[in-house]
Amino acid sequence: MTDVLVAVQGGLGRITLNRPRAINALTHGMVRTIADVLDRWEHDERIRAVLIEGAGDRGLCAGGDIRAIYDDARSGGTGSLDFWAEEYRLNARIHRYPKPYVAFMDGLVMGGGVGISAHGALRVVTERSRIAMPEVGIGFVPDVGGTYLLSRAPGELGTHAALTTAQLTGADVIHCGLADHFVPSHRLDALAEALGRGGLDGDQPAGVVAAFAEPAPASDLAAQAGWIDACYGASTVEEILARLGEQGQEARSAAKEIGRKSPTALKVTLRALRLAARLPTLEAALDQEFRVSSACLHSPDLAEGIRAQIIDKDRSPHWTPQRLADVGDDVVADFFAPPGPGGHELGLGLTEGGTHR
Repeated sequence: MTDVLVAVQGGLGRITLNRPRAINALTHGMVRTIADVLDRWEHDERIRAVLIEGAGDRGLCAGGDIRAIYDDARSGGTGSLDFWAEEYRLNARIHRYPKPYVAFMDGLVMGGGVGISAHGALRVVTERSRIAMPEVGIGFVPDVGGTYLLSRAPGELGTHAALTTAQLTGADVIHCGLADHFVPSHRLDALAEALGRGGLDGDQPAGVVAAFAEPAPASDLAAQAGWIDACYGASTVEEILARLGEQGQEARSAAKEIGRKSPTALKVTLRALRLAARLPTLEAALDQEFRVSSACLHSPDLAEGIRAQIIDKDRSPHWTPQRLADVGDDVVADFFAPPGPGGHELGLGLTEGGTHR
C-alpha cells in the first residue's frame, strides 16, 4: 500500500496521507515523498493550489513514527536526526510555499501532523478536530515549529497547551492562530472538489474556502484565559504549579496533568517557548528545536517516556530525575548548546527570512 497518495484534480494538487490504521503517522519516506511532490508542483502551471488531508475518518496525522525514534534512542543511533532534519525543512517549505497550501485538520492532529498543516496558508478545522502537541508526555519537547506557533498564541494559552499536552478543539486552535476556517466535516469532500474546479475557473483558493466556512463554536480555551494567563505567566515550572494550586478545579486539574510529565522536558519546554517568542522567523525556531531534539534523543527520558506510553503502555514512566528541583538551570542550558565537533545543525535560519503571510 502506498503511504502517500498523490493526485491532480482540476487545478488542485491533492496529497493524501494513507496509513489510516496508524492515524496516518509520518514515516521518513512519507516526508520525502511530500517534499518531492511540493518541489514538482511548484513549477507545474496546472496546479493552482495544494491540499493535504488524511485517509480514513480518525485524523489527518497522529505525529511521527514513535517506535522508530524509540529504537534509535535505545541504540544510540542517528536515524531520528536525519528524519527530523528533513521533516523540519519540510515544515519551513510549507510555511513559504508559493502556491496556496490548504490543510484539512480534521480529526486527530498531533505533533508532526501539526507541522504539515498549521504552517500552511489555509488551515481548515472541523467539529471533529482534536489538535495537540503531546511531546512532554514522552520526555520530549514540542518541535516541527510547535514552539514558534504556541509561543505566539494569545497570552499564555500556548504554554498551557504545551505543558499539559491538552487536546484543543477546532475553535480553540482558530483562537490560538493555528487554524483559519471552520468547515463541517461532511462538507470537506465538496470543498476539495470546489478547490479543483476553482483552479480551472480562476477562483482564488482563499475565496473558495471562505465560501464553505461557518462561524466556529465558542472556544472553551479562550474562556479560561483569565486563570491561564495568571498562572502560566510565571518564570518557572515550579511557580506555575504553585499558582495553579491556588486556583479553581480546572487549574488544579492542569497542575495534576503537568505533574505526570517529565520534569526535564517541562523545564526545557518552558525555556524553548520563552526563547521562541523572541525569535524572528519560523526557521530560527526550527533551528533551535533541532538542537533540543538532538539533545532529547540522547537523554534517558525520551526512551522511557515512549516505553511507558507506547511500548509497554503501563503509563508509569520513571523519569530521570524524578523531581523538578533536581533539574538545574545548567541541565536545561545543555539542551540549547551548540553541538560539539561532528554534531549536527539544521541551519535554516542562516538562509531564510521573513514570513509567508
